[in-house]
Amino acid sequence: MAKANLFYAQSGGVTAVINASACGVIETARANGDQIGKVYAGLNGIIGALREDLIDTSKESVATIAALRHTPAGAFGSCRYKLKSVDENRAEYLRLMDVFKAHNIRYFLYNGGGDSQDTANKVSMFSIKEGFPITCIGVPKTVDNDLPITDNCPGFGSVAKYVAVSIREAGLDVASMCESSTKVFVMEVMGRHAGWIAGAAGLAAEHEGDAPHIIVFPEIAFDQKAFLNKVKDCVKRFGYCAIVVSEGAHYKDGKFLADAGGKDAFGHTQLGGVAPFLANMIKQELGYKFHWAVADYLQRAARHIASATDVEQAYAMGKAAVQFALAGKNAVMPTIVRKPGKTYRWTVGEAALSDVANIEKPMPRDFISADGFGITEKARSYFAPLIRGEDYPPYKNGLPQYARLKRVLANKKLPAWNE
Repeated sequence: MAKANLFYAQSGGVTAVINASACGVIETARANGDQIGKVYAGLNGIIGALREDLIDTSKESVATIAALRHTPAGAFGSCRYKLKSVDENRAEYLRLMDVFKAHNIRYFLYNGGGDSQDTANKVSMFSIKEGFPITCIGVPKTVDNDLPITDNCPGFGSVAKYVAVSIREAGLDVASMCESSTKVFVMEVMGRHAGWIAGAAGLAAEHEGDAPHIIVFPEIAFDQKAFLNKVKDCVKRFGYCAIVVSEGAHYKDGKFLADAGGKDAFGHTQLGGVAPFLANMIKQELGYKFHWAVADYLQRAARHIASATDVEQAYAMGKAAVQFALAGKNAVMPTIVRKPGKTYRWTVGEAALSDVANIEKPMPRDFISADGFGITEKARSYFAPLIRGEDYPPYKNGLPQYARLKRVLANKKLPAWNE
């Protein structure tokens, strides 16, 4: 009997280290070739399975797969595509089963956030009912750091490092010019409902007067009067004010400051533009000259400044996912467990996908300062080890060198999917 094959896919917004998880999956599967046949990767996530666009990773060299560890973004292509419930669209699930059967796929590893873990959980349950059980393992990933149960999420540590470095450097720039030029700098970072990324920027402020002076969190309802008073006070005391704001900042009534009026593929409110919104508010109310920046994709693609801790953990999650599958576990996700003690240590744990799916973990209130504009020492202790260590990619002619995959597709065996 032919060995069962494994299907791996990337989902949602990519990160600087999601490919390190892919590397962990593929290298571990290859090391267990006596139990696993081929590793197929979905071209553009779960859509690749539905379209039967399966990348045959056996066509990639050992060196290329190893290079995934230091390559940012999604090497196999990601997607924002959420499976509906079985009752709403049973045909999608039947299509997945047909593709998995046609290619002897009995392992499904989905690398993503809460929506992705929900997808893996649904596929697991459906496959059992259909009599063709698929071992489904989630691989955690999200720069937002908002998955429950796991101490932190692969992808977050590197974004945290990037924003802390960026606001420190930009703060020094503004400080040097504030006497006769710009007095306010606003940097917008990701974080829809959870302010983990914005909070991590607070690591840059090691001494009084250091940037950032103000952090605007989604967990704290925006108070315009208190905010403007804080800006004015910072300019008076330090000569300038550096602000980090989460894209999900909102008013007391829940309305986002940067509500663009649309929805994304997952049904989430489309956000964007909170930095210029705040900057213009400051200009109108206080008259200060300003500059603003949106970190946007730069923060999650910055592999050149990735956290070594993050890279190590991302790889470990991919490796553990394969090990879980081979151990007969199903509908679970490996997690990062922080061990107690002053020295940072961690190990691999596990969580049921049903306990992870579609649940967002916000910043605890005791991580945020009493005035709502900064972080506490407890938060600093949590964040600090996650950004530690450097894991530079190889450079050539002054530029980082990243993996280039062949992405050879397996031969199709089924009729085209009717999208």
